[in-house]
Amino acid sequence: MRINRRFRVLAGTAALALSVAACGAESGGGGTDTPSDGGSSAPQGFQVPDIPMADALGDNEGAINILAWPGYAEDGSSDKNYDWVHPFEKETGCKANVKTFATSDEAVELMKSGQYDVVSASGDASLRLIAAGDVAPVNTDLVPNYADVWDFLKDRDWNSVNGQMYGIPHGYGANLLMWRTDIVKPAPTSWGVVFDENSPYAGKVTAYDSPIYIADAALYLMKTQPDLGITDPYALDADQLAAAVDLLKKQKTVVGEYWSDYTKEISAFKSGDSVLGTTWQIIVSLAQAEKAPVKAILPEEGATGWSDTWMISSKAEHPNCAYAWMNHIISPEANDSVAEWFGEAPANAKACDIATEGFCDEYHAGDEAFADQIYYWTTPISECLDGRTDVECTTYSDWTQAWTEIKG
Repeated sequence: MRINRRFRVLAGTAALALSVAACGAESGGGGTDTPSDGGSSAPQGFQVPDIPMADALGDNEGAINILAWPGYAEDGSSDKNYDWVHPFEKETGCKANVKTFATSDEAVELMKSGQYDVVSASGDASLRLIAAGDVAPVNTDLVPNYADVWDFLKDRDWNSVNGQMYGIPHGYGANLLMWRTDIVKPAPTSWGVVFDENSPYAGKVTAYDSPIYIADAALYLMKTQPDLGITDPYALDADQLAAAVDLLKKQKTVVGEYWSDYTKEISAFKSGDSVLGTTWQIIVSLAQAEKAPVKAILPEEGATGWSDTWMISSKAEHPNCAYAWMNHIISPEANDSVAEWFGEAPANAKACDIATEGFCDEYHAGDEAFADQIYYWTTPISECLDGRTDVECTTYSDWTQAWTEIKG
């Protein structure tokens, strides 16, 4: 059984920060240290530093310092069948020095040092890195494999600013609704079943243990109570946050356990201690492999999820090797290996041509209609991400305080 990065880093309390590190300037969580001069205004609500973009490549420097989530730069030491680092070194002559990190906050702090050439950034860190001037815009013409990346992953709010890409999309996934098919009947179609305070499954509902889960409640309210005016589950003013908190307090009365450790969720669904709740596709697959009678869907309201991006340091000591790595990591072979090891949909369409039979279907790779229903993790900041300027939105610090209040 492969144990992917999200499971390892989310197993402990400290690791919960991975999903919720601030993506823009905010109180707490590290801030952005945004330079005050030069650049242009970003629609995401910050000043974009004037960082030059490479216009051509030279000879590879012979080394590269990689900052990555565990599981994103495998060299065969975890499993000899999963090694895309050594082929890169052989192909490019760039010796890969890999350092892993456990949270987005940690990655952002490490990138400030200028010691790393590239970083695998989740959507809750990428804008912070851009705003701080720690990463440079990416010339996608210098990354040949970028042409094969799914179009719906390009030029998105978490990896570009004003139409300029700041990274290379790597992989993505959704937070799904899973249930015990022998107990939960009829089969659910909506997130409403996990927010029903009169649920017949009271005490056996499970929810993700993190302040970012507030976005799941906000998404449900956005779809079912339009009068609240929510248009982005990560852009909540005080009243909208209060509505989400109220819903989650009602949900708490039926929640048996909040989960962050995947092994515990699998065990709970196998035993029947949990019969309904949020999950990831790889958890579904592993639970089914262990004979748990479970299924999962992307509910009619859509779902939250993640999308990761490889970014280059604005202070890269080895920029040519950095571009070579970004091109290699999204090659069909490497991207497929990462996706299957890690448990997510690959970014390169051609990865599905060589993937294990059924893998890309299982993870909905390339399914644009599916991807369009995912609201990718983006930590809330005071500048409303939905474009509103007449109110101040709540920040991650507010959400953290609210989550503590919700759980009691």
